[in-house]
Amino acid sequence: MSDSRVALVTGAASGIGAATALALAERGLRVVLAVRQPHKANEVLAQIESLGGAATAVPCDVGDYASAQAAVQQAINAYGRLDALVNNAGVIAPIGLIDQTEPAEWAQAITVNLTGVYYMVHASLPHLLRSPAPSIVNVSTGASVRPLEGWSAYSASKAGAAMFTRSLHLEYGENVAIYGLQPGVVDTPMQGKIRASGINPVSQLTREQLDPPQKSASAIAWLTDHQPQDLRGQELTVRDQSLMSRISPNTI
Repeated sequence: MSDSRVALVTGAASGIGAATALALAERGLRVVLAVRQPHKANEVLAQIESLGGAATAVPCDVGDYASAQAAVQQAINAYGRLDALVNNAGVIAPIGLIDQTEPAEWAQAITVNLTGVYYMVHASLPHLLRSPAPSIVNVSTGASVRPLEGWSAYSASKAGAAMFTRSLHLEYGENVAIYGLQPGVVDTPMQGKIRASGINPVSQLTREQLDPPQKSASAIAWLTDHQPQDLRGQELTVRDQSLMSRISPNTI
């Protein structure tokens, strides 16, 4: 089942990250699950192994550059190469009006959601540039272009990450397939925190109104696998039916 390609997915213990790791494994890639607590990825690892795939979990705090470097190096130690990076790890907190948020927590959101993307890319690029067909997918959000009450840290950090995607494409797009993907509202643990906050319309959505994480995961896996030239450097969304129609109906 496995080919030689290796993908590293951050925040891969649950939600979109876990579903993406499985989707990539189903396409034959060997997967490195970069998570803060590797034991929490045991269920995902077992699922990949049951498919006949290869995967390993490594500790990674994306907001710490030394940790990001160490995670990438462990991927190289395990599999000898790196072909794809999926920057999925992120935080929604703090949720609240600006004057009611804690400055340290607000700054931490910037560190994880923006600086963490830079850290992972910076640590990965020397290895990705040695791949015959490297790719990077940064998991984005519609909140990067449309502010929502109570989400100032999340929206600002993700807006910065979206511009970083464009900057990355400008500098490395000739050699690396780079995309941003907006998943929309997805049934993940993060959505549980949003519902508990009771702030803004997104918190009022029921679980039945949310998309399964597999929808976004299959789009990420498709971008990683097919690397469409006409979509490179763009912020894409799963709500774009013209995009989703390009993905096999069996995967969405």
